[in-house]
Amino acid sequence: MTRKLISSGSTFEEQIGYSRAVVVDNWVFVSGTTGFDYSRMVIPEDLLEQTDQCLRNIASALKEAGASMKDVVRVHYILPNAAEFEKTWPILRKYFGDVRPAATMICAGLADPRMKIEIEVTALKQG
Repeated sequence: MTRKLISSGSTFEEQIGYSRAVVVDNWVFVSGTTGFDYSRMVIPEDLLEQTDQCLRNIASALKEAGASMKDVVRVHYILPNAAEFEKTWPILRKYFGDVRPAATMICAGLADPRMKIEIEVTALKQG
């Protein structure tokens, strides 16, 4: 078994003690990812901008792991306001419309009130 840790450079990873993603053999486990632009540590106010940034952050972690969005087999969406989930669907379709991973939407509070969505994925790299 091989294990590789991937960091986005976010200060949260060191402060809390986690990795953006962990690669174990062909599996890639991407931590719950928010809409922060980690290069500037800013987060947009708009839910749709946050959703797109979440998915770009995830795509970046997957790329570093040798995978892509096409390899995603499971996704968890976490929103503090379930009524807003439908607004994100066009962006989610943009990234996952052809991939169609197993998915769950959970309504829960997030660590920072500025966060409007958090997304976690699991991918299986194609051999």
